[in-house]
Amino acid sequence: MFIGNSLPSPTILLKGCDNDPVDDDASPTTNLNPAQRAVIDELGARADERPEFPDDLRHHLRAAIETAVEPYLDTLPAGEDLFISKHRLGRLHGCEARFLAEEAEDFAWSVPIARGTITHKAVELAINWRREIEPPVLIDEALARYEEDSGDFGRWLQGCSEVERAELRSDSLDAFTKFVECFPPLKPKWRPVTESRLRAELCDGRLILAGKSDLTLGAADGLRAGKVIIDFKTGGFAPVHLDDLRFYALIETLRMGVPPRLVASYYLDQANLVPETVTEDLLRSTVARLADGVRILMELTHDGRPPGKSASTACRWCPLLDDCDVGQAHLADDGR
Repeated sequence: MFIGNSLPSPTILLKGCDNDPVDDDASPTTNLNPAQRAVIDELGARADERPEFPDDLRHHLRAAIETAVEPYLDTLPAGEDLFISKHRLGRLHGCEARFLAEEAEDFAWSVPIARGTITHKAVELAINWRREIEPPVLIDEALARYEEDSGDFGRWLQGCSEVERAELRSDSLDAFTKFVECFPPLKPKWRPVTESRLRAELCDGRLILAGKSDLTLGAADGLRAGKVIIDFKTGGFAPVHLDDLRFYALIETLRMGVPPRLVASYYLDQANLVPETVTEDLLRSTVARLADGVRILMELTHDGRPPGKSASTACRWCPLLDDCDVGQAHLADDGR
């Protein structure tokens, strides 16, 4: 994956914050397949194409968030804080009844959840792998690393059945192999980082925004945007995927003062990249969505408002489905 020909153009910036070319001894990309070249075409940008942002942008965004959410935090008990992740925010803007039901459930590892963790570890290892990239080897190394871990995931791996472990290895190998096939070789000077944690604390620590992006490339150059934040997905597109990445862009801006240049979802099953340019308007709309999510969360968990119900394809996996007329009717109509 990360071994092979370098990129053709010395002015394409999948890179860090310096002004050097991507590769001084760049060679043709004849060994890159069309899917890999498509990623380069979508993510590359010349220096003069990257936007600059005002140096006080993060202060305005912080003030806008705090002004909007402060009234909703009045009933928050002393010493408590609100933790908002992309998944929690997305569920708050979905079915409120399902949100409360899932909040009450204890987290449990499963093969579908573990697959992402193993795949991301394999990508992390591959970035610094000094031998030929062989997906089965990297997946086995990732499994071995976590099996030695004393945390919850390590204990789950040590105690899961042989069938579950085989399924996990197979699913993770499929996702990682697709990544290897579809993504161009990543160069160290592009500053690739996997599982990058993001965090912002507002309202004197009462509101915490947190996330963890799958892959970041590049960095800001002064006030000029340069970073690209990428999430990898299996399956198909969903509008919430855009909202998730906009949330990451907001945290990154609060953290660094400069927004990422692009955010993008990459759909491994389709070898399809869906990028979005980050603008001030996008960030301000994300602030409004965040404030509305805080309002819903406080009303449901502290103010005693009964939850509403909204049907979607997610009703298939809702723990309330057996007793939910709304969800059952929706799935019946969908089936017809």
